Amino acid sequence: MSLMERGNVRPVTAVAWASNSGTCPKDFTLISLTEDGASANFTRTFGMKSGYYLCYSKDSAGGMVVTDIRIISDKDSLPHGYCFIAEHLEPKATVSKKKRVCVRIVPVGSVETAVLDIKLTAKSKMMLQHYTFVGDIHGYVLWYRKGYFSKPTPQAKPRSVSLDIRQLSLEQQSPPLPLRPSNPPPPELPPSRLSHRCHTLQTKDELDKPADGSIHGITALDGVPFSLHPKFETQANETNSDLNIPIKSLQDIENEYNYTFSVEENAAKRIRPSVQMAGIPSTQ
Repeated sequence: MSLMERGNVRPVTAVAWASNSGTCPKDFTLISLTEDGASANFTRTFGMKSGYYLCYSKDSAGGMVVTDIRIISDKDSLPHGYCFIAEHLEPKATVSKKKRVCVRIVPVGSVETAVLDIKLTAKSKMMLQHYTFVGDIHGYVLWYRKGYFSKPTPQAKPRSVSLDIRQLSLEQQSPPLPLRPSNPPPPELPPSRLSHRCHTLQTKDELDKPADGSIHGITALDGVPFSLHPKFETQANETNSDLNIPIKSLQDIENEYNYTFSVEENAAKRIRPSVQMAGIPSTQ
């Protein structure tokens, strides 16, 4: 199995014209000779010393590959998806436009086959095996070979590694640290009289709070002990005559504070006097 059948070759990524090796870009390969040993210098007319050469590149930095090459005349329109090849020429040098070379360039990840090699032959009826005939242009015949190619493997970008990370070892891992609360309790302060008193009051307030925990059940008298003045203290078997508090029954209270609202009732029953207006007889 050949290398191209295994796909272990780089594809062609660009094709261009160049006046000589000086104008040819550094990433391009100049085709200076044909396969039958003739010079591959394209000249416009016989006897001209200056001309131009066909060159190609396999630099994969752009992420594009050439999948097809065509030769069209100046009267043909450019096929869809194709573009004319670039020109790297000396000043005042031109390329003949009677026949032009155009290529189809696509992203490298969208295809599995691409153009792998380009060759030229003179018009000597020479055939190249495993190559595709493109056409004749200015006295030469253009061929290309197409097949599977090896896609460039992505390279990881170098990153700076700190000294602490370099010292880490996968064989000897440190034990995990214990979990710590995100909001630790505040440090304890040395006890003092004021803090002890506040602690006592807070404990007492907690005991005096209502069961439902609402703030409405707390008053200013909470925590104050209730006791009678010694002047009013009496034994259980003694009478309450010293207190001078009259004891009244329910009937006594109703008789003393009974109010029938009869005055208000009579006032409500009064008839309002009518107002006599000039020229209008009264209805009463």
